[in-house]
Amino acid sequence: MFRDPVQSPEAPPLHPATVAMRPLRVGMIGIGTVGAGTFRVLARNQALIAGRAGRGIEMVVVAARNLARAASVVGTDVALTNDPMLVATHPDVDVVVEVAGGTGPARAWVLAAIAAGKHVVTANKALLATHGNEIFAAARQHGVAVAYEGAVAVSIPIVKALREGLTANRIEWVAGIINGTTNFILSKMRDEGLGFAQALEQAQALGYAEADPTFDIEGVDAAHKISLLAANAFGMPVRFADAQVEGITRLQGLDVACAEQLGYRIKLLGVAKRRVDDGVQGVELRVQPALVPATHLLAHVNGSMNAVMVKGDAAGVTMFYGAGAGSEQTASAVIADLVDVARLDGTHAGQRVPHLGCHAHALDEQLAVLPRAAVFTHHYLRVPVHSAQQIEVVVAWLAAQQVPVLQIQRAHDKNLPSGSGPQVLVLTDRVAQATVDLAVNALAAHPAVAGPVVTLRVEMLEG
Repeated sequence: MFRDPVQSPEAPPLHPATVAMRPLRVGMIGIGTVGAGTFRVLARNQALIAGRAGRGIEMVVVAARNLARAASVVGTDVALTNDPMLVATHPDVDVVVEVAGGTGPARAWVLAAIAAGKHVVTANKALLATHGNEIFAAARQHGVAVAYEGAVAVSIPIVKALREGLTANRIEWVAGIINGTTNFILSKMRDEGLGFAQALEQAQALGYAEADPTFDIEGVDAAHKISLLAANAFGMPVRFADAQVEGITRLQGLDVACAEQLGYRIKLLGVAKRRVDDGVQGVELRVQPALVPATHLLAHVNGSMNAVMVKGDAAGVTMFYGAGAGSEQTASAVIADLVDVARLDGTHAGQRVPHLGCHAHALDEQLAVLPRAAVFTHHYLRVPVHSAQQIEVVVAWLAAQQVPVLQIQRAHDKNLPSGSGPQVLVLTDRVAQATVDLAVNALAAHPAVAGPVVTLRVEMLEG
């Protein structure tokens, strides 16, 4: 097929200009968990990293709030400042690493660095989900790169996989467990029978959850990440503002147990799915707790681990698994981005890997996120009834509706917390969310129903 020219069995020596290439000079904003990990890994593996990058990577200046603490991490050979803008515009810096977090000041620092002609590496998913389109446009204008592998599923090179490894594919869907905090909580609820509040308390005690865990448990963090993955998968702008986001704060242990009875496990999933069917064209972009078959690979991703699955028309289904958080785990992705930047010298901007997988002229600006009502999935319903005798009444009522029911059964009493009362469990075929919402609203008024009807999506994620 493709033949390489015959070469000597020994690789030629490096050109003297390559050997003498000066180090890539890095300025870093933030020296917290991720920044400290990045500095440690760079120092520990500097020879190995230089061998792979073709040049050294050297930290020259760091911005930090606490200069004494920063000095204890980086020593005396790195300049320190409490002014991030000084790092962003420093004349001796080639690339700015932003790992401070947040969206307001971070946006200003990153745009200033880009305007000064500096490449940017960031692990800040909130920044890119909120301001990414503006930042990428500025980077194109100034001919610099913005790299962000550490912003999504940290140790898993999923951005690189979408932009490079799977570049021949028309991506059909991307889905995964992309928040370690919520996966830890759901694992505890399932394995130990804990309630949500107890599991969250354990996660905070072990450092898996922040003191204010809102972004994690309300699904916002996962929505930031799936928005970036969707943009890379489908060649579209970042559409975080249009994502449908539901967290796990209202999830009950009863539903975790009932899902087990039905042969499923509940996971907080980020899902991006391109739809061209039934006259509908667009992208489902959503985060929600959902039932996954217990035999599915994602059902076995436990604790704080992450996993992402991608369905391509040529490659089929691929799965990527690894740590979703951690100091050196995130540093691994940040430094991989720095190595990519170190290799850019002499490369025209038009020949680089695009920020969102497609070059700007090829981005589909018209590709819209579908509304919630148009989402098509299987569904789980849990219907509390006043007495066991009324279960058949509810079954008959559901059969008369437009909801395509696949399975109905009674929740086993042994799975129910004391005082739960009898419950009807329903699994549906694929159906529009609008249809399910109408049925549930009507069912809530049925005289046999004893309380709120719980609905969750069921994701089969088949190849």
